[in-house]
Amino acid sequence: MRLIDDLRAVVGEAQVLTGAATAGHARDWMGKYRGAPVAVVRPASTAEVAACVRVAAAHGAAVVPIGGNTGLVGGTMTDGGVMVSLERMNRIRAVRRDARLVVAEAGVVLSRLHDAAAAEGLYFPLWFGARGSAMLGGALATNAGGSNVLRYGSTRALCLGLEVVLADGRVLDLMGELHKDNSGYDLRDLFIGSEGTLGVITAAVMKLVPAPLAQATATVALRSVADALVLLHRMQAATGGRVEAFEFMPRTYCERLQAVRPDLGLPFAAIAEVTILVEAATTVPAEAVADAGGLIPLVGQLERELAALLEAGLIEDAVIARSEAQRRAMWARREAAAELCVGLEPAVDTDLCLPLDRVEPFLTEALRRLEAMDPGLRSLTVGHLGDGNLHFTLLPTRGDAALKDRVLEVVEDVVVAMGGSFSAEHGVGLSKLPSMARRKDKVALEVMRAVKAALDPEARMNPGKVIPR
Repeated sequence: MRLIDDLRAVVGEAQVLTGAATAGHARDWMGKYRGAPVAVVRPASTAEVAACVRVAAAHGAAVVPIGGNTGLVGGTMTDGGVMVSLERMNRIRAVRRDARLVVAEAGVVLSRLHDAAAAEGLYFPLWFGARGSAMLGGALATNAGGSNVLRYGSTRALCLGLEVVLADGRVLDLMGELHKDNSGYDLRDLFIGSEGTLGVITAAVMKLVPAPLAQATATVALRSVADALVLLHRMQAATGGRVEAFEFMPRTYCERLQAVRPDLGLPFAAIAEVTILVEAATTVPAEAVADAGGLIPLVGQLERELAALLEAGLIEDAVIARSEAQRRAMWARREAAAELCVGLEPAVDTDLCLPLDRVEPFLTEALRRLEAMDPGLRSLTVGHLGDGNLHFTLLPTRGDAALKDRVLEVVEDVVVAMGGSFSAEHGVGLSKLPSMARRKDKVALEVMRAVKAALDPEARMNPGKVIPR
């Protein structure tokens, strides 16, 4: 009770949740993980976060940061720790139009950053389905990716500066606004992707880019991933590298979409082996102003390229969005991915990244081995093909832990053999600790443990996550 009283003295009684009041924070949104925090504390400033961390340190309590709680790997679960919710740290401190940056606190929901950038004629290019609830701090803590990584990079590539509360309550001010700074170790990147195991991210300086003046969006039916890569490279060449998204929806995904969300429709009468959502965008006025016939030049480029590929037999069919409503309908099919996975049990979820030319060989070989090991096993795949990221969900015939672990090991075997990673954009959390222990370079793990020990010698910052024992 002294811990609770000391936390209340920092933030006020109403901002310290205990018992049943913690339920909304202690359960992840997929319902896979349920924790039991001793308290959820909701500070409203960096100073209050620092004070709460010092209180936890004085009582020897673990500290687990939480943002929008949209994670998929159990990264915010705790039994007996203090959850530090950043939800009240939701101020956009500044939007600097000429510097093309935004300064925001960790609890700002991503969609608010999109709106704030748009108000200045700019764009914040971190874009994924949970943008209406995911918060900036969580995106940084997991180095989130999304649909626009192909053109703009993941969260790490968009960050210029950070503010972090360390394990002892000191505030590390790395809030630089520079694109170049060679003054020693890059500490900023050390905290991005660390999932709260080294400190609590409280604010950041993020890059903004010019807002698109026009977009060209299409859904394309193809026979194979190899053909899809031809499409990608042709589109990049035709648009001068302006492809922002290249989303992969194979047959299994579209079949599940038809069963679960028939209201969203399907783009083609027959389901193709490979369906691609491709979108290019331009900030060049000459490419964005409609001609006398009402055709936007960038859309015309897309149309001509698709027509040539259709004539050459490299694609089977294509639908081009002629309005914003049609574009949104195309994206709705892709962004239903999380909803399609709800209720699929038993399931083994993986989040992989591969070199582009290894994606199709991976799928072929992994499914061959898995089906031989567990006849009747099914799969559901969706991904950001432009950067080689697959969300590869396996549905084994039984739910016992031993079979699930064997399924995961088969996937890891093939991923590693093909030069890929078993963790692309969702983080490690609890879910991928076995994979880290089996597959991460041993020297890399030793270095990670040394960094953790240096910054968090008592191992109180989000303990048990990311780094296997």
